[in-house]
Amino acid sequence: MKKWYKQLHWQILIGLVLGLIWGLIASVAGLSSFTIDYVKPFGTIFVNLLKLIAVPLVLASLIVGVTNLNDVTKLSRMGGKTILFYMFTTVCAITIGLTVVNVMQPGKALPQETQAELQASYSQNIEGSEESAMEFKERGPLDFIVDIVPQNVVQSASDNGNMLQIVFVAILLGIGIIQIPKEKGRILIKFFDSLNDVIIKLVDFIMLTAPYGVFALMAGVIVDLAGDDLTKALDLLGALGWYCIAVLLGLILHVLIVYSSLFKMFSKMKIKDFFKAIQPAILLGFSTSSSSATLPVTMERVEKNVGVDEEVASFVLPIGATINMDGTSLYQAVAAVFIAQALGLDLSIAQQLTIVLTATLASIGAAGVPGAGIIMLVIVLQAIEVPVEGIALILGVDRLLDMCRTAVNITGDAAVSVAVAHTEGLLGEMHLED
Repeated sequence: MKKWYKQLHWQILIGLVLGLIWGLIASVAGLSSFTIDYVKPFGTIFVNLLKLIAVPLVLASLIVGVTNLNDVTKLSRMGGKTILFYMFTTVCAITIGLTVVNVMQPGKALPQETQAELQASYSQNIEGSEESAMEFKERGPLDFIVDIVPQNVVQSASDNGNMLQIVFVAILLGIGIIQIPKEKGRILIKFFDSLNDVIIKLVDFIMLTAPYGVFALMAGVIVDLAGDDLTKALDLLGALGWYCIAVLLGLILHVLIVYSSLFKMFSKMKIKDFFKAIQPAILLGFSTSSSSATLPVTMERVEKNVGVDEEVASFVLPIGATINMDGTSLYQAVAAVFIAQALGLDLSIAQQLTIVLTATLASIGAAGVPGAGIIMLVIVLQAIEVPVEGIALILGVDRLLDMCRTAVNITGDAAVSVAVAHTEGLLGEMHLED
């Protein structure tokens, strides 16, 4: 068993604490310039690595996800229900997240003076956002849809701001692959499947640098923000606490409202019995932050304890591990609005609707591994023209929230499998262990 200090989430938390301490010491000891010149760049490198992996991750994951739907030709009815349920729960999750963050407004806990300091830190990005917003107002009502279809896929892949175009291309390629003869398509499927595995490994490598990236980012944020007034740093920590509460509250509401409604409509089981039946899968997902790694356990518990037929479980759950990320989508909505609030940026209704669309599509391409949610958040932030560097504000607590949202992701996969099994007449009796 790993010693606690060798586990990544503890290392990230240690990096956060040390970054805060260094930032406070640097602001008092006159080391601000040293921190900005020689420490903060490593945080920038970490953010750039996240941006670097975003396009290939979405492309490969989505193509693999779409080609996995090849069984829809045999199980078209079940496939349609599965995708419909997953899309519905994802949109509900994002809507709940946006509602909670707009009501609580955790980013507004920062004084206006502190928000102005953060704005100054990202002034160039914010100026670009304002220019883009003015251009957006002058656009036609259907230009947004037109922009999703690229003229040049290479050009789209060169700019993370065109991620929706990459999503479109990936879906189109996936559909094309499953429409050609299997012998020809198998080569491409294996290629993108292998590419997806390689990228997930790269995500693992990048996340190994997360403790150092968090240290550098937080030290830079504190130095930029605090100056000679350390109370500003405390204001930031207070707002971060409210942000965590907003995410956790949103996740709880989603489980109690959406999943409970699914059980009432499509089964007679009680939600507490359902949780007892899949408890090992939830705990494993919570500890590993990986819905993909937990998939074998989830399938075993859903089939043997919940009573979902193997035909349904073997079809619905693997797809869910690829395209159903309710907890991740909700977190992305809360995080994006929180960062915008902390930077003093007001998001319009159109921008918040963009969050719903982008987070839904991004969740389809989110790999079920630790840290993938942060990469998807890069996509959402760029879609609404919010400085990506604002991720520095939330990285320190992301691992804990990642564990919670992964547990919700797994719960959502299992809940949808119950609903689909019921509609197909393939839901048996629940078997609870003593």
